[in-house]
Amino acid sequence: MNDHTDYDAIVLAGGAARRLGGADKPALSVGGRPLLDRVLAACADAASTVVVGPGRPTARPVVHALEDPPGGGPLAALEAGLRHTTAPVVLVLSADLPFLTAATVHRLLAAAGGPGPGGGAAARDGAMLRDASGRDQPLVAAYRSGPLRRELARLRAVHGTPAGLPLRALWAELVLERVPDARSTASFDCDTWEDINAARARIREHGTVLDEWITAVKAELGIELDVDTAALLDLARDAAHGVARPAAPLTTFLIGYAAGQQGRDVQELMDRAAALANRWAAEAEESGGAARSGGATGDDAKPAE
Repeated sequence: MNDHTDYDAIVLAGGAARRLGGADKPALSVGGRPLLDRVLAACADAASTVVVGPGRPTARPVVHALEDPPGGGPLAALEAGLRHTTAPVVLVLSADLPFLTAATVHRLLAAAGGPGPGGGAAARDGAMLRDASGRDQPLVAAYRSGPLRRELARLRAVHGTPAGLPLRALWAELVLERVPDARSTASFDCDTWEDINAARARIREHGTVLDEWITAVKAELGIELDVDTAALLDLARDAAHGVARPAAPLTTFLIGYAAGQQGRDVQELMDRAAALANRWAAEAEESGGAARSGGATGDDAKPAE
């Protein structure tokens, strides 16, 4: 991890999905990627990731676990996942968060390690997301593992099992920072087909569709590469305008090929290709200007035989 506390992730991917007609919700596609894989991408830097629920193929390696009893609810699933973690902080997520990002995950991790209320010396027990309506999101949260294990043990001692207990029974006794989700984007979850359709429509919105597409392609190809989308589009525009329309996709392909084969910096390659396209366009402009002013071009420029 960079400057964040080491953490493990637990993704709860069980449940009957009754409001979806029993569909396998984590496997449903949004933006061409399963919901579960979208969530796993947001916590890709976790030391270990445990997915609690039926075994499914995933885009990256995970540990699989099952709650006991099956269908015992989120606290039973959380307890099952926690058995496979060792990090001092545990990120807990549901598997149906299509717009969760690594940036939100890191905000939660940073908040979970801060001082207690009022800036006191006692550390918080964790941090959870709070949506724009003021509703807490305990399944988009980072918990310190010590207090989390303590509370689960307490619930088991009192009730015999955490199965069937509401989530509030766990976090009501913990000191948690609330991290605002001002637009209810990261906390948007998919419980119904209306939610799924809304998420699919949002993916295709004009302001986000290209970034979503680039992210999906990188995930599909298994590559990690920072892409300056605006600069790449500018290059494609320059190549199409200054050379020929098919030059745009061919140029961007060649940049990707060079970056992959030679390990060269993408920005440097884009800069060089953009400069070439600009020189090409400048030559065409100069030639066109000479033609318009009566200068010799083409066959007229050949010496007399």
